[in-house]
Amino acid sequence: MVSPAIVAWSTGKDSAWALHEARRLPDIEVVGILTTVTETFHRVSMHGVREDLLEAQARALGLRLFKVPIPYPCPDVTYEEAMREALAKVKGIGVTRIIFGDLFLRDVRNYREAKLAGTGFEGVWPLWGLDTRALACRMVDGGLRATITCLDPKRLPREFAGREFDHDLLRDLPAGVDPCAENGEFHTFAWDGPMFTNPIQVHVGETVERDGFVFTDLLQA
Repeated sequence: MVSPAIVAWSTGKDSAWALHEARRLPDIEVVGILTTVTETFHRVSMHGVREDLLEAQARALGLRLFKVPIPYPCPDVTYEEAMREALAKVKGIGVTRIIFGDLFLRDVRNYREAKLAGTGFEGVWPLWGLDTRALACRMVDGGLRATITCLDPKRLPREFAGREFDHDLLRDLPAGVDPCAENGEFHTFAWDGPMFTNPIQVHVGETVERDGFVFTDLLQA
């Protein structure tokens, strides 16, 4: 039996590749993506991606977009209530599974599983436990194109902001930085790949530092 599913969508490479892998599973039909958007800035939370680029991704994926509006700053209780309301909406269209792009952080997965317990949703982790160096190379070789939109300058030099996620980037990463940035070293915006029907034309804008992170703005070309 095929189960309708949505992707917990960050706009980045891992959620994009998780979608790609989930679409190959015979018992899943991906029907949408779900993303938190910080209302104050009209940007995707943490990644700092403009809302219009998120909408362009949804069109290129051919999927319904479920936005979860949250304020800035956002207390945990507010975030969790917003997620409950969003999940009630997707449950109303028959969704029973949520796809995550997590790779190896057990505390993150435990949190997600705890929040899903008793809700009627099942978590799906297509990338869980894969070697991240091999996975990063597979993404690039498979045609995924993405750009770094946010980085933690305590973990990665500011100069990496705005760079494309490619083999040159993987070669240049400092020792100790996970190739898929699973430890929060950087975040990306995926703009082309086998999961999209067409590339999203973007160009790199201003780079700024805010709240201890470095953000590079991406604009639709």
